[in-house]
Amino acid sequence: MSLLMVRAYLKLIYFDFYLERGNFAALYQKVRNYPIGTSAALPDVTERICAAVDMACIWYWKEVLCLQRSAATACLLKRFGVPAQMMIGAQQMPFRAHAWVEVDGRVVNDKPYMREMYAVLDRC
Repeated sequence: MSLLMVRAYLKLIYFDFYLERGNFAALYQKVRNYPIGTSAALPDVTERICAAVDMACIWYWKEVLCLQRSAATACLLKRFGVPAQMMIGAQQMPFRAHAWVEVDGRVVNDKPYMREMYAVLDRC
């Protein structure tokens, strides 16, 4: 098990704590205010982090929600110097909400057409 996957797993637990208590505002602020690391991001760091979070989600003891997964991904990317943004979107009919992560306007942890399916409500 890689250290990066362990970090991803711990982030899933961390954000699950906020979701279990219904504290969306605190989760949102944690992601929004998470500092971007000062070291230059390695060329493949985005792909490695997304893969580590995906693997951690497989091993997580319960279903991982998109908000939890995206918060963990965004914070890990920021930690490693990638200016990631967690996007929160919704569609009207049928009503659905979703969260995903973008780097430089490109979806990195979900399908590339998320912006076409969901109107962006906010980013952090």
